[in-house]
Formats: sequence, C-alpha cells, structure tokens
Amino acid sequence: MAIDKTKLDYCMTQIRPQLQADGGDIEVTRLDDEKGIVYVKLQGACVGCPMSQITLSQGVERVLKEHVDGVERVVPDLDVEGFETTE
Repeated sequence: MAIDKTKLDYCMTQIRPQLQADGGDIEVTRLDDEKGIVYVKLQGACVGCPMSQITLSQGVERVLKEHVDGVERVVPDLDVEGFETTE
C-alpha cells in the first residue's frame, strides 16, 4: 500500500511546531512506499539529542502510523549529508 502523501504532509505540519518549540525540526527526505518507510532528517536541537530516538519512535512514528495510511516505520535517513547520530 502506498503512503498517503497528502495525509503525511498534513501530519508533519502538525508535528513540526512541537519540535520547533524545543529548537529542533524534522524533514521528510524520502519514502519507501513498498515497505511503508518514511525517512526523516532531524535538524537543529534534535541533532545529537539523546531523546531523538524516543521522539521518533514514540512521537513521530506513533502519530504517522495512526493517521497516515501505508506508514509502517519512521527512520532517520542516514544517507542525508550532515546527518549526525549518537549510535
């Protein structure tokens, strides 16, 4: 099932202000419709934050899976230049 891009865009506009309030941000970098994966790049204060993985799994992923048809997982896009991880 393909990811509903209209619903995805709408949900991201609802999620982003919460991250921006803490000095961070998030950007969808690519989609894998076949596997239902949304790849994202964390920005600002979210980069390198020890809570970023929890934010992704219990925040962003939970909301998108609940409200956007076709979303199975949300993962950091490690192919994006400048992406930092604490792993």
